[in-house]
Amino acid sequence: MAVNSGASLWGPLKELWETVEGAVLRRQPESVHLLDLQLKKHKPHFVSLFKNPAKSAEQREKVRKASTEGIAIQGQQGSRLLPEQLLTELRSLVAHQQPHFPGLTRGLVAVLLYWDGKFCVANSLRSLIQSRQGKTFTLELSGELVALTTRFTDELMSQGLTKRILSLVSEINVTREFERLQKERGLGNEKHRKEVSDLIKECRQALADSLFSWTCQSSLTKDDTLALIGHLETMTAEADGSLDSVNLALVMALLYCLDVSFLEQGTEDREDLLQALPLLTERQYVSAVHSRLMDSQPWKLPGLQAVCRLAWALALRALSQLPQGSALVEFTEADEALADQALLGDVFLFMKEGMLGCESCGQEEFYIRRIHSLITDFLALMPVKVKQLRNRADEDARLVHMSLQMGSEPPSSLRKDLDHLMVLIGEFYSKDIFGLELGLEFWCPTESLQHTSLQGSYLGMALQRPPHKQVVLSKFVRQMGDLLPSTLYISYLRMLKGLANGPQCAHYCFSLLKTNGAPHGDNIQGVAGSPVSWEHFFHSLMLYHENLRRDLPNPDTSHYRHPPLRGITQRELEGLTAFLQLLTTIVTWSENARLALCEHPQWTPVVVMLGLLQCSVPPVLKGELLHCLAAFGKSPEIAASLWQSLEYTQPNEYLTFILGSQVELNEIESSCEEYPLTRAFCQLMSTLVEGSLPVNLGAGLRVPGFEPYLTFLRDAVFLPFPTRAYRRPAEKWEVADAVLEVFHKLLRDYEPQPSDFVQEMVELQGEQVPAHKPPGHSIMFHLLNDSPMLALCLSLLEEGVRQLDTYAPFPGKKQLESAVLHCLCLLDLALQKEVMFMDLLRESQASLLVSPLEQLLQGVSPQTRRADHIVNIARYLYHSSSNPEAAFQSAKILRHIARYPNIQMRLVGDFTHDQAVSEKLMAGFVECLDNDEAEEGIEKGDDALKKIARIQHETQIHILNLLITSLELKTPNLALYLLGYEVKKPVSSTNLQDPGVLGCPRSCLHAILSLLQRGSEKRSGPLLSRQAPHLAELCYQVIYQLCACADTSGPTMRYLRTSQDFLFSHLQHLPFILPSNQIAALSQMSWLMKTAAIELRVTSLNRQRSHTQRLVNLLLDDQPHTQHAADGESGMEEQTRSVSGFLHFDTVSKVRRKLLSVLDAIDFSQDVPELLQLDFFERTQIEQVISNCEHVNEQGHTVCNVKLLHRVLVAEVNALQGMAAIGQRPLLMEEVNSILQQVVERNRVRRSLSAKRHALQSWRSLVETLLTACPADLIPADDRQLIIRDLLLDLHDKVLSEDAAGELMPIVAGAVFTLTAHLSQSVLSEQQQGAGLEGAASSGFASIANSALHLILRKLLDFILCTGGGFQRLRAHLYGSLLYYLQIAQKPEEPDTLQTGKWKSMWERLTAPEDGFSKLQRENLAIIESYGTALMEVVCRDACDGHEIGRMLALAVLDRILSIDRQNQWLVYLCNSGYLRVLVESLRQDDATLQGLLTPQPPLLKPLYIYESKMALLTRVAKTGQGAVELLRCGLVSQLMECQVFDMIPDSDAHRVMRDQSGFIPSPLDRYRQILLPTLRLFQVILTSTTTNHQQGAAQVLQWLIVHADTIQSLLRCQELSMRALQELSLLTGIISKTALPGTRLKVKSNPISNLSSLLQQRLCLSLLGRLAGSERERLLKQAEMAAPGESAERREEMEVAMQQVCANIMEYCQTLLLQSSAQAQFSICLFGPSGGEPAGRDAGRADLSSTLPSVAYSRAPSLGLVLYLLKNSAADFFRFHQSHRQSLGKLQSLEQLPPEELKELCQGLVSGPGGVEKISSVQRSLLAKRRLVQLINNRAKLLALCSYVIETCLFVLWRHLEYYLLYCTPTDPKDSLLPGVSAYRSRLGDGRGLGLSRVSQQDLDQLQTEMATGFGEALQRKLLEVEGLYSQVRSRYTFIQALVRRIRGLLRQPKS
Repeated sequence: MAVNSGASLWGPLKELWETVEGAVLRRQPESVHLLDLQLKKHKPHFVSLFKNPAKSAEQREKVRKASTEGIAIQGQQGSRLLPEQLLTELRSLVAHQQPHFPGLTRGLVAVLLYWDGKFCVANSLRSLIQSRQGKTFTLELSGELVALTTRFTDELMSQGLTKRILSLVSEINVTREFERLQKERGLGNEKHRKEVSDLIKECRQALADSLFSWTCQSSLTKDDTLALIGHLETMTAEADGSLDSVNLALVMALLYCLDVSFLEQGTEDREDLLQALPLLTERQYVSAVHSRLMDSQPWKLPGLQAVCRLAWALALRALSQLPQGSALVEFTEADEALADQALLGDVFLFMKEGMLGCESCGQEEFYIRRIHSLITDFLALMPVKVKQLRNRADEDARLVHMSLQMGSEPPSSLRKDLDHLMVLIGEFYSKDIFGLELGLEFWCPTESLQHTSLQGSYLGMALQRPPHKQVVLSKFVRQMGDLLPSTLYISYLRMLKGLANGPQCAHYCFSLLKTNGAPHGDNIQGVAGSPVSWEHFFHSLMLYHENLRRDLPNPDTSHYRHPPLRGITQRELEGLTAFLQLLTTIVTWSENARLALCEHPQWTPVVVMLGLLQCSVPPVLKGELLHCLAAFGKSPEIAASLWQSLEYTQPNEYLTFILGSQVELNEIESSCEEYPLTRAFCQLMSTLVEGSLPVNLGAGLRVPGFEPYLTFLRDAVFLPFPTRAYRRPAEKWEVADAVLEVFHKLLRDYEPQPSDFVQEMVELQGEQVPAHKPPGHSIMFHLLNDSPMLALCLSLLEEGVRQLDTYAPFPGKKQLESAVLHCLCLLDLALQKEVMFMDLLRESQASLLVSPLEQLLQGVSPQTRRADHIVNIARYLYHSSSNPEAAFQSAKILRHIARYPNIQMRLVGDFTHDQAVSEKLMAGFVECLDNDEAEEGIEKGDDALKKIARIQHETQIHILNLLITSLELKTPNLALYLLGYEVKKPVSSTNLQDPGVLGCPRSCLHAILSLLQRGSEKRSGPLLSRQAPHLAELCYQVIYQLCACADTSGPTMRYLRTSQDFLFSHLQHLPFILPSNQIAALSQMSWLMKTAAIELRVTSLNRQRSHTQRLVNLLLDDQPHTQHAADGESGMEEQTRSVSGFLHFDTVSKVRRKLLSVLDAIDFSQDVPELLQLDFFERTQIEQVISNCEHVNEQGHTVCNVKLLHRVLVAEVNALQGMAAIGQRPLLMEEVNSILQQVVERNRVRRSLSAKRHALQSWRSLVETLLTACPADLIPADDRQLIIRDLLLDLHDKVLSEDAAGELMPIVAGAVFTLTAHLSQSVLSEQQQGAGLEGAASSGFASIANSALHLILRKLLDFILCTGGGFQRLRAHLYGSLLYYLQIAQKPEEPDTLQTGKWKSMWERLTAPEDGFSKLQRENLAIIESYGTALMEVVCRDACDGHEIGRMLALAVLDRILSIDRQNQWLVYLCNSGYLRVLVESLRQDDATLQGLLTPQPPLLKPLYIYESKMALLTRVAKTGQGAVELLRCGLVSQLMECQVFDMIPDSDAHRVMRDQSGFIPSPLDRYRQILLPTLRLFQVILTSTTTNHQQGAAQVLQWLIVHADTIQSLLRCQELSMRALQELSLLTGIISKTALPGTRLKVKSNPISNLSSLLQQRLCLSLLGRLAGSERERLLKQAEMAAPGESAERREEMEVAMQQVCANIMEYCQTLLLQSSAQAQFSICLFGPSGGEPAGRDAGRADLSSTLPSVAYSRAPSLGLVLYLLKNSAADFFRFHQSHRQSLGKLQSLEQLPPEELKELCQGLVSGPGGVEKISSVQRSLLAKRRLVQLINNRAKLLALCSYVIETCLFVLWRHLEYYLLYCTPTDPKDSLLPGVSAYRSRLGDGRGLGLSRVSQQDLDQLQTEMATGFGEALQRKLLEVEGLYSQVRSRYTFIQALVRRIRGLLRQPKS
C-alpha cells in the first residue's frame, strides 16, 4: 500500500522478502511470476535504498484530513478519499503485530518493524544479486528466473547502487542509531536493545554482502571500483586490530574486483568471462585503479593498503602471462614494485591479524577461497620474491646468532616477512569449517607416497603430472624445511600444523616428517640431518625425559614445590609446544599415523609423554602432552593400553597420576589461577570414555573400576569450580564445560542393569572388599538425591539463564552455554533412565535411598529461596533463537515432567505465580512454536544451519507432545495455561480472542493456528502439511483434543468458527497427498476429519444451519464451485468469479465429491515385508526375540525397539566363542543388519496400517455424522441416495481389490452397514412422502435407479464371500447391511379400506401389473440366487455357529431371504445340507442355558436373543407346507417336548425386588414369556401350514400340550391379565382350538390323564371366556391406560385386539368341540348351561373358578347367557370400531387439511421424550401422522374381522345349544336325580350319546326360552344383519349370519312345550 513518497507498511516488505526467498532459496514452483510482480511493485524501495520520506507539516495535515477531503495517490488521477479504514490500518498494523512482541509498547514494536522492514529490503537485494549467473558460483536456478533478477539488478546498478550502499554502510552505525532512539525513547529492555542492534548490524551486513556478491559474479564499473577503494582508504579497524565483518565484506569485494585467478579453471564459459572482464577490456579501468593504488598517500590502515597492493600486483602478474595482457605492459611492469611496497606494509601480518582476526572470515567459503588464492598466487607467481624472503631470513638468523654469542641485543631493523607468511599459512589453514581441505594444494604426491588407503583428489592420477602451481607450492614446503634457521623453527612447525589439517593433508605431513628423518649417511648419534622429523622430535623428547627424570628428588618429598635447577627454557618450551600441537593435529586426523607412531619400537611416544607428565614441567606443557595423548586415545587399541599406562605410571604404585593431578590442581594451578592441565585431563577422560571403559581397570592393586577418576572429576574439579579464582574469566566456564562433558558421556552410555544393584565383592590382597559400581550408576545416584552435584547443576542452570537474560556478551559465554547444555542433557538422561533405575532398585531390595528427579526439581533453590528450578529450565525456551539446543533439551525435560498429574498442578501455580515470569514463559513457548526456520526431516550429516533447523523442529514436536500429554490430565494443567484458557476459573468460561484483543496475549493456540493457516488461503493448501508433515499432524491433534474435550470444546469451536473459519479453510484442501510421507498425511486428515465431525454435530445441535450447510456442501458437492473466493463478496469479485466460472468450468460437468477423494487418498493395499532369509540364526528364536523387544509407543502403535534388539543381537554375536565364530563375524553382523532392516520395515508397515485404520475410522465417523447428525433437509433425498450410492460403490471397489489389507475390512464393513441403513431409510422415507410407485416400475426405485441398487447388492454379496472363513464379526456388519438393503424392497403397510378392491378376484390379482416392490424383490432374489450354494453355505454356517451377534444376524438374513424365495431354493438347501436339523437339534441344547436365564439375578441375555432369532427362522420355515413338514420330520416338537424350561414359570411377585431399575433387563416372568411366546407362535404356524397332513402336526402339538399340561393350566388360570399375559393366552387358546380339530385325538392314544387334561383345558377356556366377555374387560382396559398414561391409546388398542383374539379363539374352540362331537344337534355335547340370564356383576365370569374338580355340579358350567352377552358386546364393539375406522380413513384421505393440533396428537405416540413433537419438521410430522393413521386403520380392520368372527361363532354356538335344549332335550324333575354326578357329567361331555339322562328341568328350559327371546330381540337382530351388510358382504361367507339369525328366531318363537 504505497501512499505517496514510498512510505509503506512493514507487511508488504515482509511479503517481498518471502517471495524472494521462495523463488531464489526455496525454488518454489510458480514463483517467478510472483517475484516479477513484487519487484515491479517495490522497485522504488531498491532504487532509493533505505531512504525515509521527508517529514513535512503539510503532509501531516493532509493525512489528518484524509478521511474527509481525500489525498492524492501516486499512479491515480485526482485525489481519492482515504477511508477511515486505511488510516486505521496504518495505525493498526503495529497493534496487529504487538502480540508477537510480548512486553513491548507500540512505539518499541514500531522501531523493530521499521528496522525489520529495512532488513527485508536489504536481504532481498542480497538474494537477488546472489541469484545472478557469474564467474564464481551458481545457485542452479531456472534460466527465466536468472534472466529476471539479472535484468532487475543491472538496472539498480546503473542507477548508482554501489555508491548508495557505501554511503549507507558509512551512515548507519549502531551507536549513532541508539543515540537517536534513546532521545526519542525508542529503546526498551535488554532483549529489545539486542534485537534492534542485531537488526541494524544485519542490515549493514546484508548491504555489504550485496556488494560482495556482485563482485563475486560480475565486475564493477570504473567509478564504482574507485568509490570502493576510496571507502577502504578511510576504513578503520576494531580495538584488537581486526576488521569488522561489514568492512571485511567490502575488502573482499575489492579483492574479487582485482581477481583473475578464475581464468585458470578453464570452464566452458571462459571466453565470455574474458570478454566481461574490465581488467582486460578497459584500459582506462586498469589505469585508474593502478594510479589510485600506486598513490603514495597512506591509508588509515596501512596493512589494508598493503593487501590491496599485493592483490593488484598479483593480478598484474597474472595478466602479464595472458596473451591479452601484452597491451598492458606499462602497468604490468610495476608488479615487483607493488609487491615490495606491500611487503613493507607488513601485508601478511595484517592478513593474519586484520582479516583472519575477524570472526566472519572463516564462516564464508568465498572469503576463504579468495585468501587461499592470494597466498598461493604469491608463492606461485612470485617465486623470486619468496627466494628473497628466505635469503633475508637466513641473513637475519645469522645476525641474531652472532648477537647472542656476543651477548648484545639483536639489531632492531630485522624484517619478519617470511615468519609472518608461515604463521599466516599455519593460522589460515588450521580452520576449515567447510571441510574444503584447500591445504592439499601444498602437497604434491610423489610415487613413493601412493598408499592404497589414501583416497584423495589426486589418487588415480599418480602417473599424470600434477599442476605446475601444486609442484611449486609443495617445493616451497620442502625447501623451507631444509637447513631451517632456528629463528624460523617454531613458525615452520606452525605452518606444518596448519597444512596438516585434514585427513589427507595429515597423511602427507606424516610422510614428510618420516622421510625427513631417513638417515643421510653415517651420523654419530644416528639422528637425521633435518631437525623437522619424527626421529629428531622423539629423540629430543626422550632426552628431556631422561634429564628431567634424573632431576627428580626423592618421591616422598613434595617435589612439586621445588622446580629443578636445569629446567626447560622458554624458547624450548615454545618449540616443544609447537611440536606437540603439530603431533596432535596429525594423529587427530590420521589413524595410520596414530598406529605407526605408537607401534614404533624406539619412539614409544605414549610412554615418553606419560613419563614427562610425572616430571617437573610447566602445567602448560603438561596440558599439551595430555591433549596429545587424548588424540592418540581416539584409536580403541591405543586407548586400552593408555588406560593401563595411566594406572601404573610408576612401578608398584597405582593412581599416582590422579594423585599428582590433584596436587597440581590444588597447589600450582590454583595459585597461578590458570588450569590448562585440569582442562586437558578432562579432555583426555572425555576421549577415553568415548570408547568402552576397561572392566578390570586397575585390577590387582586396587578395587577395579573408574570410580577414583570420577570422584576426582566430581569432588576435586566440578564441585569446587565456582569458588576457585581465575585469571582469565572465561576459563571458569571452560573447566565446567570440560568436566560436565565427561559426566554427560558417562551417563549417556549407561544402561541400568540388575547387577548394578547387587553389592559384589572382590578379593584384594587376600581380603574381600566391595566392588565399585559403573560410573553411570554413580552419577544417576547423585542426580536422584539432593546431592551437591545436583544442586550445583541446578545453580549452574540458574546462573546460565540469568546471564542469557542480560543479552550482553561476556568472556566464556560459549563455554557457559555448552556447560548449561550438558547440565540439561544430564537431567534429561536421568529422567529417561530413572524409571528403569528405580524399578530395578525396588526389585533388588538394596538399601539405596533415591528420590524421583521430577520431585527433586520441585525443591527450593538456595539462591532465590523459591521453588523455581523447573521455571528456570523452562526459561531457556525464551532463548530458543540464540540457544536452540538448550531450548530443545528444556522442552524434552518439561515433556518428561508433564507426565505426572500431581506435578502439573504445581507447575501451573509456579508458572503463573509471577506475572512477568509468566509472560516470559508463555512468550518462550510461543516463540519456539512460531519459529520460521525450523525444518523437518533433514538428515543428520548436514551443515550447521540445517542442524539448528532440525533441532528447532524437534523442539516444536516436544512442545506439542507436551500439550497433548497435558490435555489428557485433569484440569488445571500446563496445556490449558499455555493454550490461553482460564486456569483459575472454570475452563468452559474462557473467551478466546485473537492476540491483542481485550489484552489477550499470544498463546500457543494462536501459534499453532498460524502455523497451520500459512498457505491455507492459496490453492496449494497449508504449507505446514507439506513442509513439516509430522508437526502438522500434532497441531491438528491438539486442535482435535481441544474440540473433543467437554471443558474446552465450547470456547475452542466458537473461536475457530468465528475468528478463523479454520475448518472450512482446511477441509477445502483435502485430501493431503504427500508421496514422501503418506503416514503423516493420513494422520493429518484423520484429526481434521474427526474435528469436522464434532463441528457438524455441534452446529446441527445449535441449529447454526448456515455453518452446517457450508461444510456439508464442501464435503458432498459434486458440482464445481470456485473455491478460493471468500463468501459474501459482491460487486467486482462477483463478476470476475462468474466470468472465471464460465471460462473454467464450462467443459467440466462434475467433480469428484470431497469425501470420495479423501477415500481415494487412503491406499487399501499394504506391502508386507518378506519373511526373513537367515543362514546363521534360528528364525523362530529371532521372531521370539523380536516380539520380546516390542512395546507400545506414544501413538499407541505396537512397534519393536530397534536399539534394544540391536543390543541383544550384538551381545549374542559377541558371546560366540572359538576361531570359527571370529572368522564368520562379518557375515553374522551382516545378517544382524538384515534382521534390523526387516524390523524397521515391519515397524513402518505397522505404523502405516495404523494410520490407514485411523484415517478410515475418522472418515467413517465424518460420513456417519453427516448422514445422522445433520438436519435431514440439508441434503435432499435424491441427492442423499446418490451420495450414499457413490460412497458405497467406491468403498466396495477399494475393499474388494486384490491387495486390500484385511486389517481395514472391519472399519469398511461398519461404514457399509451405516450407509446401507441410511440408504434404506432414505428410500423408504421418500416413498412415504408420496413419491409413489406409479412410475417407479418403469424407471427405477425411488431416486436411485434399480441398476445402482443391484450393483450395491452384488458388491455386498462379493464382500460377504471374500471374507471367507474368518472375519465372522465383520460379516455381522455385512449381514446387517444386507438386511437393510432387502428392507428397501419390502412393501410398506397399506391401509385396509375394507373395500371390495382389497379382495379382488384371483384372476384380477394374477393379471395386475407388477409393482415396483415386487419387481425389485424378484430381481434381488435373482442376484442372490446367482451366487449359488457358496453364499448359502457361508450364511448357514454363520447361523449355526460362531459369534452371537453374527449368528443372530445370519439367522435374520436367512429368515428374510426365505420370505422372498418363492422357489424355495434356500429352503431345499437348508433341509438337504442338514443345517435345518442342526438348528432344530440345537434347541434341546439351549434348554439348560434358557433355564439359567430364569434365575432372579439377570444373567447375560445373549442366549435368549439367539433363541428368539432361531425360533423366528423356524417360524418362517414353517410358513410353507413343505417347511412345516420338514420341521416335523426333523423332530422339532419332540425336541421342544423335552425342554423343561417351559415348566419353570417364575412367580411374578417374588422377583419384584430384583427388578432392573433401568428397565432394560426384563423381569424373570417377561424373560419366561420371551421363551414361551416364540414356541407358541411356531406351533400356531405349524398348525396352520400343515393343512393336508393336519393330523400329524396337530397330534404332535397336542402331545406337547399334554406333556406340559400343568404349565398350560396355570397359564390359563392366570390371575393378572397384563398385556403380555393376554398375548400368551391368545396364542395358547389359538393352539388349543386348532388341536381340537376332528381326527387329532384319534392320533393321540387316549388315556385317562390326557382326557382329564383336555377336560380341564375346556373348563379353563370357558371360564376365561367368562372373564374376558364379562365386566372384567373394562377393568383391564382401564388398568392398561393407568399403567402407561403416555402410550394409553396404543396400549388400549393392543389390549382390545388381544382380548378379541382370545374370545375368538375360545369361541372357535367351542364351535370345533360342538362339530367334533356330532354333526346333528340332538347328539351334540353341551358346553353352556341352559340359562339365558346375562352374567351378573363381576362374578359372572368366575362361576367355575371356585373348584376345578370334575365333580362340580353341572349348573356351575357357564350359562348360555354368556354367549349372548358376548354376542351383544361384539355387535356393539363392531359398530364402534367401524365408526372409528371410517373416521381414520377420512383423515388419511384429507391429511393435508388436518389442523396442526390434530397432527401433533397423532404423532405423540411415535415420538419419544418430552417436547419431541415440537422439534421435528412439518414434513416429518405429516409422515408420522400418516403412519399412525395407517396403523389405526389396520388395527380397526383387524378388530372388525375378529368381531365379525366372534359374532358368527357365537350365533352358531347359540343355535346349536338352543336347538338341543328346545327340541331334543328331555327335562327331568330335580327330585329324581339319583345318578352320581361324576359319571353323568363325564358321560355328557365324553361323547354325544346318553345325553337324554340330563338333569335339566322343564322350568329351566322355559326360563331359557323366555330369557333368550328377551335378549335376542329385534334390535339385536337388526344390528346383526347390519353387520353382515357392512362387513360380511366383502367376505365370502355372505348370508351366514342371516341364516343363523333366522333359525334362532324360529327356535325361540315356537311354543313352549
